[in-house]
Amino acid sequence: MTSISPAAPTPPPPPARTLLPWVDGLAEHGERVAIVTGDEQVTYAALAARVERLAGRLAGSRRLVLLEGRNTLDTVVGYLAALAAGHVVLLTAAGPGGPAGRLTAAYDPDIVLGPSGTVEIRRSEPQHELHPELALLLSTSGSTGSAKLVRLSAENLAANAEQISEYLGVRPDDCAATTLPLTYSYGLSVLHTHLAQGAAVLLTELSVVDECFWRLFAEAGATTFPGVPHTFEMLERSGFAERDLPRLRYVTQAGGRMDPERVRQWAELGQRRGWDLYVMYGQTEATARMAYLPPELAIDHPTAVGVPVPGGSIEIEGGEIVYRGPNVMLGYATSPADLAQGRTVDALRTGDLGRVTADGLVEVVGRKARFVKVLGHRVDLDGLECALRSEGCDVRCAGRDGCVIVSACGLGAAPAREALRRKVLRASGVPRGAVSVVAVDEHPTLPTGKPDYAGVVRLAGAPAEGPPSASGPLPVAALYAALLHRRDVGPDSTFTSLGGDSLSYVEVSIRLEDLLGQLPPSWHVTPVAELERLRESRATPSPSPSSERSLRRVPVRWRSMETSVWLRALAILLIVGTHADLFALQGTANALLVIAGYQLVRFQLSEPDRRARVRRIVRSAWRVVVPSLVVIWGAHFLSGLYEPRNLFLGNWIFGEERLGRPWRFWFIEALVVALLVAAALCAVPAFHRAERRWPLGVPLTLTVAAFVLFRLPILDLPVPRMHGSALVVLYLFLLGWSLARAVTRRQRWVLTAVVVASIGTFSFNPARDGLTIAFVLLMLWRPVTPVPATLVTAIQVLAAASLYIYVAHWQALEVLRGLGVPPLTFVGATAFGLAYWWVWTHLGSVGRRVSARFRSSALSDRSYVAE
Repeated sequence: MTSISPAAPTPPPPPARTLLPWVDGLAEHGERVAIVTGDEQVTYAALAARVERLAGRLAGSRRLVLLEGRNTLDTVVGYLAALAAGHVVLLTAAGPGGPAGRLTAAYDPDIVLGPSGTVEIRRSEPQHELHPELALLLSTSGSTGSAKLVRLSAENLAANAEQISEYLGVRPDDCAATTLPLTYSYGLSVLHTHLAQGAAVLLTELSVVDECFWRLFAEAGATTFPGVPHTFEMLERSGFAERDLPRLRYVTQAGGRMDPERVRQWAELGQRRGWDLYVMYGQTEATARMAYLPPELAIDHPTAVGVPVPGGSIEIEGGEIVYRGPNVMLGYATSPADLAQGRTVDALRTGDLGRVTADGLVEVVGRKARFVKVLGHRVDLDGLECALRSEGCDVRCAGRDGCVIVSACGLGAAPAREALRRKVLRASGVPRGAVSVVAVDEHPTLPTGKPDYAGVVRLAGAPAEGPPSASGPLPVAALYAALLHRRDVGPDSTFTSLGGDSLSYVEVSIRLEDLLGQLPPSWHVTPVAELERLRESRATPSPSPSSERSLRRVPVRWRSMETSVWLRALAILLIVGTHADLFALQGTANALLVIAGYQLVRFQLSEPDRRARVRRIVRSAWRVVVPSLVVIWGAHFLSGLYEPRNLFLGNWIFGEERLGRPWRFWFIEALVVALLVAAALCAVPAFHRAERRWPLGVPLTLTVAAFVLFRLPILDLPVPRMHGSALVVLYLFLLGWSLARAVTRRQRWVLTAVVVASIGTFSFNPARDGLTIAFVLLMLWRPVTPVPATLVTAIQVLAAASLYIYVAHWQALEVLRGLGVPPLTFVGATAFGLAYWWVWTHLGSVGRRVSARFRSSALSDRSYVAE
């Protein structure tokens, strides 16, 4: 038997009165910032006051509190208040039809705290006997609301927080970003360790591939974030290595084995950029952490998980890793009767196979339960997966008795699939008919980011190539395949990774919301598999009647929406109303150009690969050109309304410096020119590198240059110098690009000054320029805002149809102005534009044929238009 213990002495246990320092000691940190969200900063004093108020409401006999948790301030306050009141917390993920309903039915809690701060006190006396040491109940990492829970004591929680804080060196000036759910023991440990040390926690549910996440990260001055292996895969694809994060101190990794080569690469990156990588090993049954690898050893020992945490010890018994320490759980609970039990576990048999190296480091080499039998032959799935990945195959291996199932990324054509199958046969020694190889875009993952091996098994029944049909088993994938015209939709594909942009964003969100109900935050960067699990959860039994009554008491009147979406809807209404002579509110078309530049960063520039960026931008330009030219050509040849130069959007080049019908489509011309300029710039390798290195400096420099050269009357332009000329307004698009790159408050204030100075002198019309400035600054400072729930659908439709309304409403005005009734003209012109959008997106046969003709001649890769 091999054992290993830390050299350092065990730290003394905390005194009883501060057994949970992140609960009892909140007020001691005074005016230090405790919680940062996208909307506010909360000091320790303010957090302590909120916790005290809620704890007062929960005061009374010690009871079981079920908390539906999210990465929100309401969840943190509810969690701390329940502990402060002395209750036992059953923490579970929130969501319609999710695990909360199943756990409520299984454990019948006395109090239910909702994800938005709702409180349902179901009884004043406990329904079940609760052991005095019991403090927290968590689902194991592999369960999603099953009755099996991990029972943790206050001593477990305090000990592991102290252990983690000691080896990480958590400081009061640290700020940790919540890249993992608080309902996951790894994510919850981040909250514990930082609040215990008086540090700050950035609460967010944004994905690490979302630019909004990194804006919040920089604005909060975050110094660390945790990740599972899938997190690091996403970070690599999103260009993390090029990010400028001067305050980043260290990054932690746990939640599963990461490829040794990837560990080495991340450790080397950290050395170059001035931060440390901590590889860690843990289980919910050990509260969170059991071992860690000192950063200085990661490059030379990337296969190891390191040494035991302070106060813990690891032994290898019969090949299995066995952990002992003060953070080992009390035991499991499978029914309410188990809540009365004390300690039933002293040593944690992890189920992981391991060894201790000659250097005294622990290595995890496999999982006892990760075996299947095929015709009596025992297959080690972890060993098979490691063998295949060592040969350069990006795979996940799962199975059931009689079958080995392998999901693989980047397989391409059938010969590659057959070559992989032969490798599996050689490595596993099973018959050919017992191996199933499934090609995927991304491997399935659990909400925590861990590999979803059950999801790999489910894939075995799906087609190996192409997206599922509308009637197939994955409706979310089918919806993406249809709306984005992609045949490569996989379980881990996202809207952004599939090339979605601002034009398809609203259309897809409408159809997806019909399928899922309320969309989760950052759905556009949420994998298909996760969205599909959300859809499936809606088919599970409804919550208990008491829960339904609680929900009815708090009706949803407001919904969070991206400001740029409802601004698009409002802008198009103001444009049509102004042109219909209903009122005179100009300036919103200029704001739409800024929004277009802002959305460029979010969608087209989210792809780190230079060529992929260019393809996405060009596709977006075509999606503007095609529906516009259909209208312009039709109106020209049927009614003679426009000039030949309009037929190729060339009025900004050959037009006259006076207003008239040919200038009606200046916005379309300007948008297309701006997109093509962006594509040309991104195609230059030197520009691509510079923009990645100085993400704000480069577009801001371009904005100033375009304003000085084209907007100000300094140069004699070879094209008309009209307010709507594509070159004159180019700086507005570039300004939106700059706004999207602003991540700190200081940068936003600088850009506020640029917005006021540049747009404020656009037309020297205070009302017009002021309206544009209001739109732009609202988007800059409040990227997400609440809107009345009753208006959400109307806003989404108007935003999705805004381009079509713009190009079509002019033709309706030609007919309706003769009625002399501006309100009727406004309604009719808007309705005509909506009808054009509906025809294009839902019937669309003419539009798709024309688009396909343009597409085949202009692009070599797959493209798409909105269906």
